[in-house]
Amino acid sequence: MNDLELKYLRSLSHQYPTIAAASTEIINLQAILNLPKGTEHFLTDIHGECEQFNHVLKNGSGSVKRKIDEEFGNTLSSKDKKSLATLIYYPKEKLDIVLQEEPNIEDWYKITLYRLVQMTKRVSSKYTRSKVRKALPKDFAYIIEELITEKADIQDKEAYYNEIIHTIIKIDRAQEFIIALSNLIQRMVIDHLHIVGDIFDRGPGPHIILDTLSKYHSVDIQWGNHDIVWMGAAAGHLACIANVIRMSARYGNLDTLEEGYGINLIPLAAFALETYTDVNCDVFSIKYNTDYNTKDLSMDMKMHKAISIIQFKLEGNLIMRRPEFQMADRLLLDKINYEDKTVTIDGKAYEMIDVEFPTVNPDNPYALTPEEEQVMERLRQAFVNCEKLQRHVRFLFSQGGLYKVYNSNLLYHGCMPMDDNGNFSEITVDGTKYSGKALYDVLDHYARKGYYSKNSPGEMQKGQDMIWYIWGGPMSPVFGKDKMATFERYFVKDKTTHAEIKNGYYRLLDDENVINKILTEFGLDTVNSHIVNGHVPVELKKGESPVKCNGKLLIIDGGFSRAYQGKTGIAGYTLVANSHGMRLVAHEPFESTESAILHESDIFSDSFILETSQRRISVADTDVGVELKESIHQLEELLRAYRDGIITEKAL
Repeated sequence: MNDLELKYLRSLSHQYPTIAAASTEIINLQAILNLPKGTEHFLTDIHGECEQFNHVLKNGSGSVKRKIDEEFGNTLSSKDKKSLATLIYYPKEKLDIVLQEEPNIEDWYKITLYRLVQMTKRVSSKYTRSKVRKALPKDFAYIIEELITEKADIQDKEAYYNEIIHTIIKIDRAQEFIIALSNLIQRMVIDHLHIVGDIFDRGPGPHIILDTLSKYHSVDIQWGNHDIVWMGAAAGHLACIANVIRMSARYGNLDTLEEGYGINLIPLAAFALETYTDVNCDVFSIKYNTDYNTKDLSMDMKMHKAISIIQFKLEGNLIMRRPEFQMADRLLLDKINYEDKTVTIDGKAYEMIDVEFPTVNPDNPYALTPEEEQVMERLRQAFVNCEKLQRHVRFLFSQGGLYKVYNSNLLYHGCMPMDDNGNFSEITVDGTKYSGKALYDVLDHYARKGYYSKNSPGEMQKGQDMIWYIWGGPMSPVFGKDKMATFERYFVKDKTTHAEIKNGYYRLLDDENVINKILTEFGLDTVNSHIVNGHVPVELKKGESPVKCNGKLLIIDGGFSRAYQGKTGIAGYTLVANSHGMRLVAHEPFESTESAILHESDIFSDSFILETSQRRISVADTDVGVELKESIHQLEELLRAYRDGIITEKAL
């Protein structure tokens, strides 16, 4: 035993000061290893759809219903099962309805409490008593533990449990107890949640989703391109701020900024109203949904155009500042011929729909006017001083990254940048070439610098520019296309210029050798591992499958966002991995929370089993199991040191 090992064991002996204490912990950890692994829930590309997200989170992609079926089988009717499921999802709201409609509320309380207790027993059975105890709501922890714990020494168990429930009703605590049990069931059904990118943009409620996630018991996040651009905006990067506002305007979601985050857009509105009042803004139409107030349409179109022009200027300056990004083909403002109303792209002139740009100086097209500079500085101050946005972005940094390796699954949002031959693409950063896993790592490193290196302005600027590159650069693993053709889509009539060519990765999705190469790159075996991937919607109605390479690659973006559902034909995929195997769930569009409560209309989900384990997967087979085995090994070394007299037991 060397000095370092001895030093570690002496430190460990403070926590386990006796042979008995160390032995007890070894027994405890060994028992945990033999428990079934917890259920993992995978969601991706939520895009601000807070109501559907909230519902899928509550029902665990059908996990709650499956537990109800397992527990009650044919002893409950389908109607009663639906009612129980709805109560578990929305206990407070459902109770309000029941109290108005139920003629004998005391009987309903008794029946419901019994069913909820049975469900709590089932969903908590795979966990240690200690873990369950930590999850119990403080106000009812003792009572719930009594109800779900088998008591061998009580002769009349039924009378004992009935008396507890009777007392809960008698002292008028039934409603609070039902809510507590329902929330506990939701909590215990899913042990860990994975969000595989793109919480922001399109839908109206990313701030609501992040409030929910920040309170969730166990979650990790793989950043999507739409997340990273908001993270850059929160850091104060002007090009990222312009992108965030432009997309919010385009999809009629400025309320997310103004009401959700309290960001003052009046400086931009005043500038747009003054500068673009008599300017044609038809190209900048708003893709709004039914909640959009059309009285704001004209104003929003002006703001949309104003921020878009500012964005193209800011991005042009950034591209010239960072020649290593190799994005000079995106410098288009200086390629406009205002007399012919054309723009030259890749050496060819194309007709433009709109060349009315009152703030663009043809001799110096990338220079912001003093008014534009003032607007952007005020917006920058609003973003960096928004406490709620900063809290959410710090959460994304603390719980997230560009990829995650977890229980033999590799999770990332976009792609592994590669050529059509399956060779990993290289990017030069600070004179060093990076590809594969190293590329992910260096981009992740610089993204964190862009937010946290406040004492090193140069490093912070470089990091923020890198965040923008991750958002839309041609070799970015979360973007995965040769260009972001925003300029062409707004201004160029010829739609061939709108094409964004996907990275070679997407043409090699069915090549098992390529998938194996990626798994190996991240240190995973190629037999039992999977890649879980988001970003590109799977078009089920065109016959596309989310399952590639015999189940090794799972692309679970199926259109969670309403903006994509017409294209995909469904409302998203989710993935559930439990101790029995993996299940892919395809969801139909979610009507509304109100309908789910009033009509007990759950999301219709079609699930199919991807993998079934021949033996039940235990904690010992997981990443947590690896850590527990190491802890057991260290404790066994401590026991040996105690027994050999190398370390002396502490007196109790």
